[in-house]
Amino acid sequence: MTGIRHFTSTGYIAYRGRVLLHWHRKLQMWMPPGGHIEPNEDPVEAIIREAEEETGIRVTVWPTGRRFRFKYPAQVTTPLAILEEDIDDPVHGPHKHIDFIYVLRPVAPPPEHVDGWIWVTRDALAGMRALESPTGAHVKPAEDVAELGLVALDEAEKWPL
Repeated sequence: MTGIRHFTSTGYIAYRGRVLLHWHRKLQMWMPPGGHIEPNEDPVEAIIREAEEETGIRVTVWPTGRRFRFKYPAQVTTPLAILEEDIDDPVHGPHKHIDFIYVLRPVAPPPEHVDGWIWVTRDALAGMRALESPTGAHVKPAEDVAELGLVALDEAEKWPL
């Protein structure tokens, strides 16, 4: 693998015991919203933008890490996790994604149906249940997607009503 790294943000939109996933055609797997961090954008700004662009749902980032009392310097919300992923892209060539993973909370109740996306339950994630893709194939979410989705649902249980 080359030394090229791209910085990305991914977010798990959690709502009423479910997370939102879509079938990523290029990767042929179930994924939450996310994408590349643009120049002059921090990871939080990136995932808020990506989530709304991809799903149409306005979100906020749920803080999962420690916040400090000092006022300066400003703190960027700590991600739930930071992953290093090997990417074999036919256009950009092999590289790594340094992926900031966040838990996302909808600003308002999201629609029940989001075109191209499915709401996945805790039971489906915990049981690594195969989900029907747009091609008709039944594919289980990757282990990391399922585990992080479950953690996002755990975090969502802490949200005030």
